[in-house]
Amino acid sequence: MALLGFGAFSNASAQANASSPASAQQVGQTTVIHALHSDLSLPLRDQPLIWPPIQTEHEANLNPKIPHQHQDGPDPVIQDSFWQRMINTPAIPGPVLSWNGIPFPGVSCNCAPPDTDGEVGKTQYVQMVNEGLQVFDKITGTSLFGPVAIGSIWSGFGGACQSGSGDPIVVYDQLADRWIISQFAVPSGASVPQDECIAISQTGDATGAWYLYDFHLTSNFLDYPKLGVWPDGYYMAANVFNTLGTAFLGPQPFVFDRVKMLVGDPTATSQTRGIIGGSNEETFLPADLDGIIPPPAGDPNHYVAWPQGSPLIYKVWAYHVDFTTPANSTFTLEASVPAASFTALCPTTRNCVPQLGSSANLDAIADRMMFRNAYRQFSDGHESLLDNYTVSANSVAGIRWIELRRTQPGSWGIFQQSTYQPDTTWRWMGSIASDNQGNIALGFSASSSSINPQIRYAGRLATDPLNTLSGEQHLFDGTGSQTGTSNRWGDYSDITVDPVDDCTFYYTNEYYATTTSFNWRTRIGYFKFAECTPPQKGTAHFTVTLCSGGTPVANASVSIDGQPYGATVANGTYDASLAPGAHTYTVSKPTVGTASGNFNITNGQTTNVNVCLGGTPTPTPTVTPTPTPTPTPTATPTVTPTPTPTPTPGITLWTSPGAGRLRATSTFTVTAS
Repeated sequence: MALLGFGAFSNASAQANASSPASAQQVGQTTVIHALHSDLSLPLRDQPLIWPPIQTEHEANLNPKIPHQHQDGPDPVIQDSFWQRMINTPAIPGPVLSWNGIPFPGVSCNCAPPDTDGEVGKTQYVQMVNEGLQVFDKITGTSLFGPVAIGSIWSGFGGACQSGSGDPIVVYDQLADRWIISQFAVPSGASVPQDECIAISQTGDATGAWYLYDFHLTSNFLDYPKLGVWPDGYYMAANVFNTLGTAFLGPQPFVFDRVKMLVGDPTATSQTRGIIGGSNEETFLPADLDGIIPPPAGDPNHYVAWPQGSPLIYKVWAYHVDFTTPANSTFTLEASVPAASFTALCPTTRNCVPQLGSSANLDAIADRMMFRNAYRQFSDGHESLLDNYTVSANSVAGIRWIELRRTQPGSWGIFQQSTYQPDTTWRWMGSIASDNQGNIALGFSASSSSINPQIRYAGRLATDPLNTLSGEQHLFDGTGSQTGTSNRWGDYSDITVDPVDDCTFYYTNEYYATTTSFNWRTRIGYFKFAECTPPQKGTAHFTVTLCSGGTPVANASVSIDGQPYGATVANGTYDASLAPGAHTYTVSKPTVGTASGNFNITNGQTTNVNVCLGGTPTPTPTVTPTPTPTPTPTATPTVTPTPTPTPTPGITLWTSPGAGRLRATSTFTVTAS
């Protein structure tokens, strides 16, 4: 790629890196895995809390280093300090508010690193660390619940999930207004994580009840599992090792039946295509949906892999799932996108990031894509995938960030890519996302021999020159460094976007308040670009009842414009945020019935869609001329706790009448013809 002055690239150069369509290289065969165990919890706010005994200080489960066949090369896309100085004013503002999250020991883990991540929803922010969970008011930062052990969600569930083993992930499903929490677990008789424990909130309130699942996914060591929300499933990627953790076997994709899990159906299954490519295949992450515009109906989830080969390419894999006919599921290489060369950071070790006042260098985790692989569909029809990873740039750590784009029926290609390293400070542990107008924010850790580790973020406006970040801010500066703890740091951080205004970024990461070992802290904060305005949207308010008698129908699945969206709660209602215009719907529930129709959405208004199942056709939807609330964070928040919402009446889960829970172990393989 040709380099222009000051480290910027021309639009033509960026577009020239579009890939040619990959040949249909399908890999693996479908394995269907039934839930080992499923249940419905009590509301978390009423649940008997689990307080595991405080463990001795220890290093959390090691993420073994991924072996690479990488060949170093000159980095032609470094955004150098001269270009940074040419930018007049930082385009990214300071934080509106930041507050402390869960501190060491993470409720009970007493371990390092914290594995900090979090997600913002309509009114709440949920943060997780190893074995810890806390719910906050998203505007004021006031704690609404916790911190508690993650295992409290599985209180009374039994088995490995009740204790869990870490690598927690929380994502918010904004199509359904639900929370998804996962962590891996070591089943009885095993020595390494082989199960994935997944919980789906019954409503949009994270302090309410949860549908619980335990999937036994492998007999190998399942490491670094990461989730992504998609209309037809919850997709996951994991790095698989032998049970000793001494041999990397390859990356493995999984997908869980979102439609069934949203209603707590115990017959929900997971599918996998097995280990992909073997030990020489680079690891990948599934796409995680942002924004009110879903991907095109039937579009597969897009996994993006760490760059590989010579010349370097980003492999983009397409995972199409069919839960009705598993033999129709496919995992194919859909694009091979040229990648700019770079030099690997600390290739023979992971502990190379310096810090002030400590001889213990920190873990760079420069051998994989960093959470999340953020997907967004824009109103003009183009799709975007944002990813980042850590590289060596001018002998310090820099963050290589990329944006892949396509407009169907075209293929994925590089729209922009750059290595962000404007000075001699080490930057790593990144997480990247964009708002509804294409403005990008990148959060990361920053450290050097002259500063304690800090939490920072950088960003760019959609109108800025391509391949550049135009400003940097400090979310929170640590006042201590880490000693010992086997140098562990991270293992990830998380930046997400407010689903209400689709402008405000929330970021969480770790820091130290004093120089010590095993005494990390976490921080949460939010900020937004002044130029960003919320997208045009309205609300479809579904009320689903029985045609005979008008009884509310809970757990009815709602599809909009040909793809799954959400499900009704106990009072038979479901709300969807949608772009203005004409839409179609299908509402169904097994043994009750199915109804279809159409409706229109007007910007700022609510359309009531009244549906009855099991009888006469549903009436025409009506528009209620009341504006849809669009609260946005304020620069001077009132620090007052938001009252916990009134508990939603319970929903009966299909269970075995004896134990009150379902236990079913079933794994089988389906080979496509």
